Amino acid sequence: MWYRNGIFLEAILVCAITASASAQIEPLKVPLDGEWMFSTDTGQVGISEGWHEPSFDRSSWRKVSVPAFWEKYPGLGRYDGIGWFARTFFFEKTAESFSIWFAGIDDDAIVWVNGVQVGAHTGYSEAFALDVTAALQSGENLIVIQVRDHSAGGGIYKAITLVETRHVEDMLKSPYYGKQARRSADWVKDGIIYEVYLRSFSREGTFAGLEKKIPDLRDLGVNIIWLMPIHPVGEKKRKGTLGSPYAVRDFYGINPEFGSMDDFKRLLDTVHKNGMKLIIDLVANHTSWDSKLIEAHPEWFTRDSSGAIVPPNPDWFDVADLDFSHGELRRYMIDMMVWWVRDVGIDGFRCDIAELVPTAFWEEVRDRLDRIKPVLMLSEGSLPEHHMKAFDITYAWTIYDVLASILAGTQPVTILDDIFKREGLQYPTGALRLRFNSNHDKNAWDAPAAEKFGEDGLRLTAVLVNTLPGVPLLFNGDEVANPQRLDLFEQVPIAWTAGSETTQLYRKLGELRKQHKALSRGVFIRVASDDPDRVYAFFRIAGNDRVIAVMNFGIVPRTVTLEVPWTIVFPGQRALRLVDAFSGESIPLEANEGGTMILSLEPRGYRVFTVGQ
Repeated sequence: MWYRNGIFLEAILVCAITASASAQIEPLKVPLDGEWMFSTDTGQVGISEGWHEPSFDRSSWRKVSVPAFWEKYPGLGRYDGIGWFARTFFFEKTAESFSIWFAGIDDDAIVWVNGVQVGAHTGYSEAFALDVTAALQSGENLIVIQVRDHSAGGGIYKAITLVETRHVEDMLKSPYYGKQARRSADWVKDGIIYEVYLRSFSREGTFAGLEKKIPDLRDLGVNIIWLMPIHPVGEKKRKGTLGSPYAVRDFYGINPEFGSMDDFKRLLDTVHKNGMKLIIDLVANHTSWDSKLIEAHPEWFTRDSSGAIVPPNPDWFDVADLDFSHGELRRYMIDMMVWWVRDVGIDGFRCDIAELVPTAFWEEVRDRLDRIKPVLMLSEGSLPEHHMKAFDITYAWTIYDVLASILAGTQPVTILDDIFKREGLQYPTGALRLRFNSNHDKNAWDAPAAEKFGEDGLRLTAVLVNTLPGVPLLFNGDEVANPQRLDLFEQVPIAWTAGSETTQLYRKLGELRKQHKALSRGVFIRVASDDPDRVYAFFRIAGNDRVIAVMNFGIVPRTVTLEVPWTIVFPGQRALRLVDAFSGESIPLEANEGGTMILSLEPRGYRVFTVGQ
């Protein structure tokens, strides 16, 4: 008997060794980088004219190199819009499933293989993969990609690889997968950030105009104020009448449009007396063309082959690019940031286009600031490495990027699950992401949230971003469904209204986040429904604090059945009641019913429940 068991155990060991060896074999990869054919689509006719079809004549398309931003192609330095890429490759089919892995496309993409649409992706920067098994054929294959660029860089700017699907998850894992993100202060984790554009916020457009409204913002649930740049604005090459606030002349100065340094300090004092924090926008990557730095230290700026100082890209012609290879520049910027925290008393920085500044610089800054006091560092970027030492929060652009298509019904709401899965593979454990349905860029260059999503969509997406894991952002005016585009180069007032339904919603969401640590600290557990394409539901749980959010992204009423994972969210309990956070309605729930919940939801409706006693 022992002998037989010994043979059995030996067989298991041999199988394990074989499986281990197999797992260590390099996956079959077919690189798709190199020469592609490319065409712009200024008339947006590509799909209707069948540019993705194998029979389409592409002889007029130009040859380009991939990966690269298309701004590097001749004549496309300032092109924003739609571009098409195509190439053929040879492949012998096997029994394996295959996917095409994209390391990065900017911004959105639709992909066809041999004329078959194999998938689409919304957003930029983060890697993704599409299963192409059914479309592949032995021999020559054609891949066609439509890329839609919204602003700045565009194109297929990172590697493309055909790879066995079973290896995709490993490829999606970043070097930071499984590592611990830096630990943030409790007030950061519990934050509700309110972004203020001073030119538009009040009739006066000043620090004093904002100061009067601080108690109202506190009552809205806001506990962190983010001021867009408050420094003097450049006049040379300025855009518009007033110039971009991101074209900074003096990092130590105050824009006289807004008041004086004394006015700013009074605002800061009022914010602190109301139990709130204040951060300012830092534009470290560039300055105005008439800045103090360009006058005193022109050697700190990036130059082209002719020796001329250049902007970061052709579209940002109103600013000059800083070169962080200069140690003196880095020391200047660090000392300046220390001064704002130590001597002025602010609570941190939102760092503009932080990805364009070396991470090592940000890490050095954070080390200096941490010696003074706990601060908030918010990166306008989505690099996983930012979470290790330098930043508390990074932008979750990909959530915003899919909201319109989910509301329009062109993508299922389960696309959110794909995003969260990729986040889990790419970001360190505990990384805080900024969740938003608008910000100053999206308001100005895309559309105000009330226009883009409709007022009902604005409210629904507000519920989503305030209940998901992460830190929510509220852009000034969205609490009253402001329909105005707030021009960054002019003074456009917010269309304030009093006592709106949207204001009451934001106030209630603020109360919920303050009262329930499950929303700011809790784990996220998805809840299945019988309408997975349109209804999104999940629990947030922190100890005994439990909140369930249910949202209908459809445009018709729905009666939905939810399958509550009872033993996970209610261990040891047989019966309880859920309390609707908005209506106060109480719903009994019993384990002997299998944890099934049946709810009625209005078009683009939402229900948020807490667990009663």
